[in-house]
Amino acid sequence: MQEKKECCCSEKTKIRDEKEYKALLNRLSRIEGQVRGIRGMVENSAYCTDILIQVSAVNAALNSFNKVLLGNHIRTCVADDIRNGKDDTIEELVHVLQKMMK
Repeated sequence: MQEKKECCCSEKTKIRDEKEYKALLNRLSRIEGQVRGIRGMVENSAYCTDILIQVSAVNAALNSFNKVLLGNHIRTCVADDIRNGKDDTIEELVHVLQKMMK
């Protein structure tokens, strides 16, 4: 059986420690619950501005999730690849940041 590295960006996978894994899943579960709540608001004919405020809260939660994930990615995968001379990782990061900022 082949042992996987801590961070395998070149293979487009990443082994996360248990703490990071649970924290990311917990954030996503909360976001999922918020989205279900918005659906319920629409189904129950809630007032538009109330729905818009909740959508804004979901957007903020997703942005927060992205910040945490991006920070972890830079501290692990990107840093490791740069140390190992894989400069194409910088271009990949720039490309991802450009997509995120649209």
